[in-house]
Amino acid sequence: MDRTTAGAAFRSQLVKGSPTLNGSRRLRISLLAVTTAALLGSGLTAAVAAPAAQPAPADPKAAADAPVERLIVGYEKKAAEARSDAEARKDARAKGVRAGESLAFERRLGTGAALVDLGDELRGGSLQDVIDTFEADADVAYVARDTRMYAMAGPDDTYYSSQWDLFEATAGMNVENAWTGGASGQGVTVAVIDTGHVPHSDLDANVVAGYDFISDAWSARDGGGRDGNPRDEGDWTLENDCYSGSRASNSSWHGTHVAGTVAAVAGNGKGVAGVAFDASVQPVRVLGRCGGSTADIADAIVWASGGSVPGVPSNPTPADVINLSLGGSGSCQTVTQDAINGAVSRGTTVVVAAGNSNTDASGFTPANCGNVVTVAAGDREGNRASYSNYGSIVDITAPGGETAAGSANGILSTLNSSTTTPGSETYRAYQGTSMAAPHIAGLAALMYEKDPALTPSAVEAALKNNARALPGSCSGGCGHGLADAARTLDALGGGGTDPGGQVFTNSENWNIPDADGRYVYSNITVSGISGYAPSDLKVSVDIKHTYRGDLKVQLFAPDGTSWTLKNTSSSDSADHVVATYTVNASSVPASGTWQLRVTDVYSGDTGYIDSWSLTF
Repeated sequence: MDRTTAGAAFRSQLVKGSPTLNGSRRLRISLLAVTTAALLGSGLTAAVAAPAAQPAPADPKAAADAPVERLIVGYEKKAAEARSDAEARKDARAKGVRAGESLAFERRLGTGAALVDLGDELRGGSLQDVIDTFEADADVAYVARDTRMYAMAGPDDTYYSSQWDLFEATAGMNVENAWTGGASGQGVTVAVIDTGHVPHSDLDANVVAGYDFISDAWSARDGGGRDGNPRDEGDWTLENDCYSGSRASNSSWHGTHVAGTVAAVAGNGKGVAGVAFDASVQPVRVLGRCGGSTADIADAIVWASGGSVPGVPSNPTPADVINLSLGGSGSCQTVTQDAINGAVSRGTTVVVAAGNSNTDASGFTPANCGNVVTVAAGDREGNRASYSNYGSIVDITAPGGETAAGSANGILSTLNSSTTTPGSETYRAYQGTSMAAPHIAGLAALMYEKDPALTPSAVEAALKNNARALPGSCSGGCGHGLADAARTLDALGGGGTDPGGQVFTNSENWNIPDADGRYVYSNITVSGISGYAPSDLKVSVDIKHTYRGDLKVQLFAPDGTSWTLKNTSSSDSADHVVATYTVNASSVPASGTWQLRVTDVYSGDTGYIDSWSLTF
């Protein structure tokens, strides 16, 4: 697990060849963004027509308090009522007389239990009198209410049916099936380090106190420097505001859109639903007019994760997850890496957008930092989105949408209608890796809810190991595939559906000796699987190493059988080995100690095994 962050908002299509902004007195990191209009594609409107409202799901408490018409009565096997309908009919009448109600045997169930009609709907004391009468009989094994159940439909949020990214089978993230297992993100805090927060009734209930880290008053537009109010004052610009030749742009309300994808309130009969709709969102403002600075972003990362920043009050609710839908070109700066490393050491998972330049993400920070989860964007057909960055540093892909193909193919979330200063609330569809990253941040929140003891490395490993192959195409590298919420939660032992295969992981880091004739090995002990390994054993490898052509990667089975997963190649100068290999292991026992061996055959480049896994 390794990579990081710093920068400024990945809104939508990043224009290649943007002027370097280091010379600007107002901006130290370029804002990888364009106007809201560009986000949606030329000439497209982002407004989404309200789809037909879905039926409201049943309120479990109301269902529990509803009147009961029938009881299910199970008799002991020795009892005559368990074998004879006539005896069960006679017993129902007799019990009714005792309880002062008119009871009747209705039919025998497939389990052998008797269904007893109460005559009238009963509730409260009258119902309890009947139940007590049956339970007082030694021949009765159990009594249960014949309660109603309801279709597990999606939430009743007005626009939920437009949120293909959460539930569509082709390229959605299988979030709805994760919810059926009880996941909601409750008790988890996600910091959205972005443009701040503008009030929105579909989000405010989940917002906790944040902070404004913009130190430059001109950029902040709030009359001062840093303060405790992370309100988004708008990031609109005039021509030449950011640098000579820069274009005018409207306010994006980017942070509010990102936050809605993470944790918009669900089941409130309006708007949209967030991936982790019960999680807390902490708005941390770092991006204003013409973006934001590396220094401010680094401080925000430290503070959001519970670290100390001079002159800033401590964070009363440190974040379990940080979302950074921002970035700039260049290498990961030491200050950014240090901030991220500190956050991870405090137990915070850092999620970063890969960038929107349709190029290798290794040239963009904080996507190319260590210790982060770098996220590429997929479209509605399951391809890598046309704008999304790619490459070996990408860890995972999530829905990012393509409004260029139509607003219905974008990611719908909370927004503001104004083009400058805050106005009325609305909803719009955006596209970008900025939209993909909060899907992963929300999923991480669901994971922490299921297992609060998870470490950031365990979160990253589970995300990767339980991703599914992109149903479409991806040139350049999309990490371990499309994130699958239900499968990931199921792998943690926490509900959801679609578990997939059993996964065994080793996330310990092992340094690779630099061409001295030795290899490094990492073991995984497999237990609980009888018989032989599958013919399509999946071996997922994440190795951080410059010039990967130096490396030979081998898998050894418990009985000594070996496979060469990757051989050396003097012409392969790319960095890192992030791949899933398939081997036919059907002739070897599954249980035992499996070993990954990595040998560096040339000197001058170094690295380490980050993590690897076996999927049976």
